[in-house]
Amino acid sequence: MWYQKPVINEELLQSLPNLKIVASSGVGIDHLDLNLLSSYGVKVSNTPFVVSTDTADLGMALMLASSRRLVEGYQMAVSPDTDYFPADWLGAEVSGATLGIVGMGTIGYKVAERAKAFEMKILYHNRNRRNREEESAVGAIYCKKIDDLLQQSDFVLLSVNLTPQTHKLIGKRELELMKPTATLINISRGLVVDQDALVEALRNKVIKAAALDVTYPEPLPRDHPLLKLKNVIITPHIGSATKKTRCLMMENMTESIQAGLTGLPIPNEV
Repeated sequence: MWYQKPVINEELLQSLPNLKIVASSGVGIDHLDLNLLSSYGVKVSNTPFVVSTDTADLGMALMLASSRRLVEGYQMAVSPDTDYFPADWLGAEVSGATLGIVGMGTIGYKVAERAKAFEMKILYHNRNRRNREEESAVGAIYCKKIDDLLQQSDFVLLSVNLTPQTHKLIGKRELELMKPTATLINISRGLVVDQDALVEALRNKVIKAAALDVTYPEPLPRDHPLLKLKNVIITPHIGSATKKTRCLMMENMTESIQAGLTGLPIPNEV
């Protein structure tokens, strides 16, 4: 499966009686009905580790681009209507700011490693707390309650899997807990955020800005209000989109398929 295609449903499974494994690219498996696949005796693999470095890089890129208003700045610099650069056109500091990471898995931890180099104060919320050594290595502070993280963070970065528990994890209540100067960054799945609530929060200055690599649907309808807001940066779900990583993803999938067909242990089996 590449880009969640083909769609794995019961009709397809019935048409493929000898199917042994579905190898899916990327980390997320929210597009797969694992119970249905299991009922047909089909195993599942993904490629969770090879995407983590590039996705963490993109998370930092979105944070920097949003805080320093790079998209707006580029538009100003190249516009035929620009006669001068205003002295009061300012961005926000990243170095020394507080970053709250929701979801401290492999990707979230790599973001923390990068944020440490920017001398950021790092908070994180996770189902399970990291061990003391891992926390100490990046200077991360655990927030048992997500509310505490939201209230303190200048940047809130979402790096969670999409599950029933994380579906619209960030809604109206959570956005109102954030600082009015805060930025929301989403590199996980679009459905982790209530987009209607996000639009209202951005319009009403409940939060300052958002930087999104994921939305729902993808791409957004061309008349969607998020596309009209100046305090939003949207990229086309490119967290793992580098040549090296995409090649490694394909290699991982091939290895899993070969193992599944020969009865060997499957790398990255879900």
